[in-house]
Amino acid sequence: MIILGLGAPFLHDSAAALLVDGKIAAAVEEERFSRNKHAIRALPIAAAHYCLEVAGVQPSDVQVVAFPWSAESYRRQRWRYIRRCLRGRTSRAWKALTRGRAESRERERRVAETLRAVGIDPAGVEVVYVDHHQAHASSCYHLSGFKDAAIMSIDGAGEFTSTLLAEGVDGEIRTLFEVVEPDSLGFFYATVTEYLGFERNDGEYKVMGMASYGDASKVDIRPLIRRHGAGFRVGDDYVWALRRHRHRVDKRYSSRLVELWGPPREGDELDEASVHIAAATQRALEEIAIGLMETHLSQALERRGGRLCLAGGCALNVAMNQKLLAHPLVNQLFVQPAAHDAGTPLGAATWAAVQRGETVQPMTHCYLGPAYGEPEIRALLERRSTPYERQQDPVELASALLEQGEVVAWFQGRMEFGPRALGNRSILAHPAKPGVADQVNQIIKFREKWRPFCPSLLASAGPDILGSDHASPFMALAFDISEAWRKRIPEVVHVDGTGRPQTVSQEQNPLFYRLLKRFEERTGLPVLLNTSLNRRGEPMVCSPDDALDMFYGSGLEHLFLGALYIRK
Repeated sequence: MIILGLGAPFLHDSAAALLVDGKIAAAVEEERFSRNKHAIRALPIAAAHYCLEVAGVQPSDVQVVAFPWSAESYRRQRWRYIRRCLRGRTSRAWKALTRGRAESRERERRVAETLRAVGIDPAGVEVVYVDHHQAHASSCYHLSGFKDAAIMSIDGAGEFTSTLLAEGVDGEIRTLFEVVEPDSLGFFYATVTEYLGFERNDGEYKVMGMASYGDASKVDIRPLIRRHGAGFRVGDDYVWALRRHRHRVDKRYSSRLVELWGPPREGDELDEASVHIAAATQRALEEIAIGLMETHLSQALERRGGRLCLAGGCALNVAMNQKLLAHPLVNQLFVQPAAHDAGTPLGAATWAAVQRGETVQPMTHCYLGPAYGEPEIRALLERRSTPYERQQDPVELASALLEQGEVVAWFQGRMEFGPRALGNRSILAHPAKPGVADQVNQIIKFREKWRPFCPSLLASAGPDILGSDHASPFMALAFDISEAWRKRIPEVVHVDGTGRPQTVSQEQNPLFYRLLKRFEERTGLPVLLNTSLNRRGEPMVCSPDDALDMFYGSGLEHLFLGALYIRK
């Protein structure tokens, strides 16, 4: 069966995914083609066309189209949302009551518009509308390879639901507990993200990184969020504020929050107040997530051997994931690499497949985007009058350059699905060269100098370096780097002694594995600094054209496009 998942075109991180007979044929974010980061409210047209083209599928061949949004769920959860708002912000309840149907119809219209733009006749294909959090849950559970598992989906909101806790049993997702907005861990974290000077739905990982510099005990976070009964409550006097209560109309924090904490942060430098706020925010996220798991999933985890599947935008918070994995209830943790909304089209497709009796194959890698052949790359280089040298084995030259302390742009094979570069659209560097992290931050990526970098390492080295044999193929987990290795690879160790690693096996990425292996032979280090091939504020590069634009617009000196080597 051919199932096309399309990201709902009224959200951020629009994307498309194609499932053929239960196997992922392709998955890609629209932003990679449009070059507009997060592709907000964009129709996933280019993404869908790519998925169909790479699989050799015509629009007329598609049997099912799955959307990660459900009008039925929207109407059902609207009443829970209204009841919640009547306890505080009655204007929100009134808006949902009077405008809910119109908004639902508008979303259905946008779905039909997306189908037509892709070339699919809505009357000639089965269209399946999947609840947003069910799509998140399916994306992690059905792709995990686990027969049974506990499931957590935590984000801003979808059809008014902000959090889903469930149990996966023989392919069925059984809901155990839900939280509706405005009580939302995603909204809470996004509000603080904006207050600290970053963009919501983009800069949350910066807050997570900033948190390691602060002391959570120095900020009372309870006015913003607290445990409440079996769930939690946000203080909507401060969080996700109504327009008339906002400090700035385009930001979601209120004037009361500014009265509480002082003027919002500006600029790139760290200051004492901000790092403590970040630390308190991070600790609140972790404590509430753990509390929800203990309250609602303890029995499911005991029944299912401690297997936990995690999705939703908050699942990209590797520090939270580290705490969850360390919990006595949890033995195995699977985080779908595109855990944010870009992964919901894939989850909608897998949900639809399971409902139709298909067996979904586990997700063993995320190299699901476009690849470019050497003739195409050569033609581009000649068109742009770019000199190049063809390498018989690019691994030999790249490993030699890295050994010498050079920074290398490494563009190979199919692009990664999700926000992490995992060896195909990467900037690589020596993890022990003093100052290389500052170099990459300041003259290549043009980002804040305090931002950490990730280690990519041979999977066989994981137990020694990470103190754990738990796989981390998608950079979705943080680990405490062992004391001995902190001194050996300081450029990929965060200020708190942690790292967000990618463990690399030969099966997942043979070429990148071979590069790591050759670098180890040269240096004794089975580790490289790895960060995404993009500049600040831009999506990860997709095409060779994108890579050249970045190469000549940054401090990069060495670029490998497949076997073709370009240097300045």
